[in-house]
Amino acid sequence: MTQELIDLRNSILEQRYTDALAIVDELEGMSRQAILQNIQAFVKVLLIHLIFNKIEKRLTNSWASSIRNSTSETKKLSLKENKKSYYINQNEWFTYIPDEIEGATRDASVEVLNGVYSPFQLAEMLEKEQIPGGENWKLGKR
Repeated sequence: MTQELIDLRNSILEQRYTDALAIVDELEGMSRQAILQNIQAFVKVLLIHLIFNKIEKRLTNSWASSIRNSTSETKKLSLKENKKSYYINQNEWFTYIPDEIEGATRDASVEVLNGVYSPFQLAEMLEKEQIPGGENWKLGKR
């Protein structure tokens, strides 16, 4: 990003405003992408703990804390600085969640019930639970 800022400064000093605006757009896109990546990371952690809870039929204090933290951070990150709009609108969430399901299922399979289920077995169990969006739990299915 340092090079982009140098280029932006030079474009402004040389009165190349079209180039400067293009750089601003690029920086804006980079910022949005970084925020979306952070949101995805928190969504994945949330999904992992929800999988633990669903399969093991229990909820530890640390899992509950992690779920609260992931939910809170996701909400904070999603809200734009103007406090009126979001990086991910309410009707867009189900397009982001399936991307994280496969990774969350794989990661959870290592720990759920001490790793007795493969990611594929775990995905099938979750699919049978009729979780909203559950048709997306099947690995490789989208």
